[in-house]
Amino acid sequence: MKRKAETLFIILGVVLLCGALFLSLHNRSEDRQAERFTADVVPVLIEEILADAQAPSQPEPAQEQPRLDLETLTLEMSETRIDGYAYIGILSIPKLSLELPIMSDWSYKQLQISPCRFHGTLNGGNLVLMAHNYASHFGRIDELQPGDTVCFTDMDGISTWYQVTVRDLLPPTAVEEMTSGGSDLTLFTCTYGGRSRVTVHCDETPAQ
Repeated sequence: MKRKAETLFIILGVVLLCGALFLSLHNRSEDRQAERFTADVVPVLIEEILADAQAPSQPEPAQEQPRLDLETLTLEMSETRIDGYAYIGILSIPKLSLELPIMSDWSYKQLQISPCRFHGTLNGGNLVLMAHNYASHFGRIDELQPGDTVCFTDMDGISTWYQVTVRDLLPPTAVEEMTSGGSDLTLFTCTYGGRSRVTVHCDETPAQ
């Protein structure tokens, strides 16, 4: 009986080890796929931004301008579509040598290939960006320290610089802390297993 229990224990250990190895290899495969996707998309976005900046402005015929309420002004951000996906800009994190495309909205499918907007806008001063914990995405944002800088360049070619103020570890249910925390820019990703969210809060700073 004792030998049988020991055998079952060994088998269970091997199964768990194989499962952990499979998950690790699967995560690395997705990470490499996401890295290749980023390498393909970022140059296209940069080219699009530069083309828009260099294009001569065309005078519009005089007409009555529609009245826009504050909510509309806050929510609007220019977008560019590439291969069916909408993008709002590029996030640069110099300390981590990262330059990442940001999709306009999020889904689990989109997060497998690109960081996404979770909430807010630049004009609203409450932009929240999320990504998987791939090394090529937000897997290293826990290395950021207060004082480090990040930059977001929108599709109109406007670059906004931010300075890290707080790095935190929040439970998955802490949505309000991320969307209403008073930070101009928030980055977050899940830890392995999804038990917590590494969260980096940033405030706007003068251009570098």
